Amino acid sequence: MLVAVIYLVFISLGLPDSLLGSGWPTMQVAFNVPSSYAGYVSMAISFMTIISALVSAKMMRKFHTKWIVIVSVLLTVIGLIGFSVSPTYAMLFIFVIPYGLGAGAIDASLNHYVANNYSGAVMNFLHCFYGVGAMISPNIMAMALRKARWNEGYRWTAYIQLGILIVCILSLPLWKKNDVKDEDKAEESAGIRETLRRPGVILTMIAFFSYCSGELTCFLWTPSYFAGVKQGLTDDLIASFGSLIFGGLMLGRLISGFVSDKLGDRLLIRIGIAIEFIGILLVALPIAHYLPAAIGFVVIGTGMGPVYPAIQHMAPINFGKKYSASAIALQMASAYVGSTFMPMVFGGLQQVVGIGIMPLYLLIFALLNIVLIERTYIVIKK
Repeated sequence: MLVAVIYLVFISLGLPDSLLGSGWPTMQVAFNVPSSYAGYVSMAISFMTIISALVSAKMMRKFHTKWIVIVSVLLTVIGLIGFSVSPTYAMLFIFVIPYGLGAGAIDASLNHYVANNYSGAVMNFLHCFYGVGAMISPNIMAMALRKARWNEGYRWTAYIQLGILIVCILSLPLWKKNDVKDEDKAEESAGIRETLRRPGVILTMIAFFSYCSGELTCFLWTPSYFAGVKQGLTDDLIASFGSLIFGGLMLGRLISGFVSDKLGDRLLIRIGIAIEFIGILLVALPIAHYLPAAIGFVVIGTGMGPVYPAIQHMAPINFGKKYSASAIALQMASAYVGSTFMPMVFGGLQQVVGIGIMPLYLLIFALLNIVLIERTYIVIKK
């Protein structure tokens, strides 16, 4: 029952992440701002998530995971409702504060909890459910654009989050079994500075930066890529393309959940990034119809699927359980630095050279990701 609740919480983590990319082509017109301004909103959300991830190790030493989760889900509800009532572009930046703070705390605390208490299969299924949430919300936004306005996409998602929050509150007794064990691990945890000196930690941080730079660029700019490169597509169809990358992530993590204990985390990462390269090639094909590119983004997401949970799940093994909470928090913070700045960098780049540069941009970060991860294995072995 507790695992089911944790999976539901990860659906709630995925729900807000794909709304901005799906709604932005319409929101941009409503706010009368350039297309690149989506990058600033995404950057602000990610900046708050970095702060939340960095303080999460300290929060895990002071508070039980269940309370961090409940407060974090509440913050995301506030952020979503705030977006839905924002009449101007500038007002969005008020509500990015709860929006981002909630996401970072959930991600770091639950990744640490699952990495220390469950198998790699559970970790992959956990992140698969993130993909479920992230795939649902672009379709919510597409429905809102057909039947109402983009504001309703955020509001309807907030109602779903509120339902998940109620389930989390009702599930509080389920956490009691692991209360003592979880608190003992938190008390033994090393701090951020001490963990930074562990071999391989900084390399995995940069690898996470590279991974999330590519992933968040896909999250934010996939609908805009179709709007800019493919002709004759309707607004609601363009918005629905925001679910492609998330559908791929869900598929990749679902498959990985069944094979992770047999293949191991390292091999899963290698296979995943190889599949990601194939997807990037499909997106880059100079074909006028949108279908090859749509398949390509699903393949990219499928390849990305096992990378994030596998690196997180290896943290207690690679660095020791004493360092795992802070190592995961540092990895999360570094990941969100990539999430903060690189989609914005791409936004400026695509205004200068065109959004067709997106496949090359993704290829650079995929290469950087695999090189750094392989280097980490060598350093840890030494």
